[in-house]
Amino acid sequence: MAESRPVVIDSLDHLVLAVRDIDATIAFYRDWLGMQVVTFGAGRKALSFGQQKINLHIAGEDFDPPAIKAAHPVPGSGDLCFLTSVPIADVVARADALEIAIEEGPEPRTGARGPINSVYARDPDGNLIEVSNRLY
Repeated sequence: MAESRPVVIDSLDHLVLAVRDIDATIAFYRDWLGMQVVTFGAGRKALSFGQQKINLHIAGEDFDPPAIKAAHPVPGSGDLCFLTSVPIADVVARADALEIAIEEGPEPRTGARGPINSVYARDPDGNLIEVSNRLY
């Protein structure tokens, strides 16, 4: 039998958020974080940034193939951290202009590659959204 080695992941292509209201979700991520709206498949919506995207799935609605989704997708269960080169003060100012409440921060945290400076808000479904600057 050949030796089995762990698979090595290079990057994240996309993730899926279960949402209650596609339009409200799009407005939040597009208007605050500058994500681009993408339509794919049979009219499904996603939010694109960098080389990644967030596919949006209306909670409780099936899509084809129905077996290819999380077992129990629930709006508000996400906790996501996004990196930006935009200064955190400008991130906060944009949130203020859109009446998005910053729940915490700016404050130092530890990111995947080192120290970051983060602020926290919640999207329309209650997902915790962390926006950070690298400090290294």
